[in-house]
Amino acid sequence: MKIKNTSHQTISLGNTAFASIREANSFYIDKTDFIRQWWESQDVATLITRPRRFGKSLNLNMLECFFSEKYRGEGELFRGLSIWNHEKYREIQGTYPVIFFSFADIKGQTFTSAREAICQVIQDLYAEFGFLKESERLSQEEKDYFSLVAPTMSDAVAAMSLKRLSMCLHSYYGKKVLIFLDEYDTPLQEAYMYGFWDELTGFMRGLFNSTFKTNPYLERALLTGITRVSKESIFSDLNNLTVITTTSEQYADCFGFTETEVFDALEKYGMSDRQIEVQTWYDGFSFGNKKDIYNPWSITCFLKEKKLRPYWANTSSNQLVGKLVREGSAQIKMVMEDLLAGKSFQTEIDEEIIFEQLQRKKGAIWSLFLAGGYLKVVKSEFDISSGRYSYELALTNQEVKMLFEDMVEGWFSDETVPYNDFLKAFLAKDLDYMNEYMNRVAEATFSTFDTGRNPSDDTNPERFYHGFVLGLIVELAGKYRVTSNRESGFGRYDVMLEPLEKTKDAFVLEFKVFNPRKEKTLEDTVANALQQINEKDYDCELLSRGIQKENIFHYGFAFEGKKVLIG
Repeated sequence: MKIKNTSHQTISLGNTAFASIREANSFYIDKTDFIRQWWESQDVATLITRPRRFGKSLNLNMLECFFSEKYRGEGELFRGLSIWNHEKYREIQGTYPVIFFSFADIKGQTFTSAREAICQVIQDLYAEFGFLKESERLSQEEKDYFSLVAPTMSDAVAAMSLKRLSMCLHSYYGKKVLIFLDEYDTPLQEAYMYGFWDELTGFMRGLFNSTFKTNPYLERALLTGITRVSKESIFSDLNNLTVITTTSEQYADCFGFTETEVFDALEKYGMSDRQIEVQTWYDGFSFGNKKDIYNPWSITCFLKEKKLRPYWANTSSNQLVGKLVREGSAQIKMVMEDLLAGKSFQTEIDEEIIFEQLQRKKGAIWSLFLAGGYLKVVKSEFDISSGRYSYELALTNQEVKMLFEDMVEGWFSDETVPYNDFLKAFLAKDLDYMNEYMNRVAEATFSTFDTGRNPSDDTNPERFYHGFVLGLIVELAGKYRVTSNRESGFGRYDVMLEPLEKTKDAFVLEFKVFNPRKEKTLEDTVANALQQINEKDYDCELLSRGIQKENIFHYGFAFEGKKVLIG
């Protein structure tokens, strides 16, 4: 195989085919030492989790190109790279049967469609190795199994399909197989989103057990994904699985670009003067003890387009992340308020994601966000008494911050709910206009901030107003410091807007749910809210920051169902 000889390396965006990149001498940062590290670990089955667009697919394809019999005699692909410096590895290049497949495109919204798509992937593998049916090295029984594999095959046939294919390859080559599965958890995330989790995990548990645990024809296996799904979900029988997460030391610099690699690339393409910009926008990921990791997609896009944009944030749907924040508790929204304000927060993390507990278990959502690359570890501490790690987490970088800002703006972007017009009325203290628009906002978005699982009239207003506060933070960024549920005076105010220019108006907001036992009308509820602001002296914090008393204005928000009254 001839490698194109050129001094200028073209950047091939979205290309996850290692051979194609090498043949064209396209831009490539050498990650081939991963081959050596993985092989010398001698782990039978390995799961590596990394955020999307971090080179998982390219690295797996690289492994296929290195080990697979399909690439026998094509060591030229690796000439000049790290792995080729080791003589013993040159000898094993192209000497193993390899089964390589991906679940990246399995995004069915029903169990039937997801199951059929998985079975289709398996059928495609059988078609790829169709030449085995002509070999005298296989028994008739082995050949007959090919006819059973189809998108409509039974659960029993599907569960055994990859194990049987391994057996056929072993009969043909006389060697055990390597199995590489990319994006194993994509269908699982869809199953959680669309409500067929139990059915799909039951199906996949049988497939994974026979493929990775009870498969006597397996030499090594490597799986990649974004999340470490709980062992009970699909890995209950896989006690031979080595799990590498974003906090693990192993393979820490094998996925993603290090800062040295990024700065070298900037110099190569004549952009060394833009290091600080690139660092601000795209730095922040950390794997194990390796800090200052950059996502490859944003860097390669920047090198090609030479413009600062949220490349990684816009590469695929953030639907699950948006759902969890939008439908999350008031506490989750309050943490998001701090994160968008550039602050960090402390929490315990269980890296084994239990999707069923994402909206119930403390810290579960932040575990998912950390695995997905939306949060970074500022520092971690081990508590000897509890045996647990406590993590200080923050938004990863400017690109991720923009992603969440756009997400919040999307909650209020319906053309029938002109949120900007409401904010103009809010700042102008036009109560009639505010009430008209606030009721339209509440009608359109109130249910959006409910979990949809155990809705409660008592919690709806709190969820709503914290979602509303996130909207204020995003829309008024650069003009106001927006905080909520903070101590001031003799209590905790609901929302405070402090102008960055001390001569501008400040606002204190109190939200109350109509209480028919104590109040006759919503007007009474508004009056009680305003009275609480005065009695608790919520202005205290603003006054201490240099805001004049005459520039502080109070709003009481009263809720009764989806009806809102502001006074």
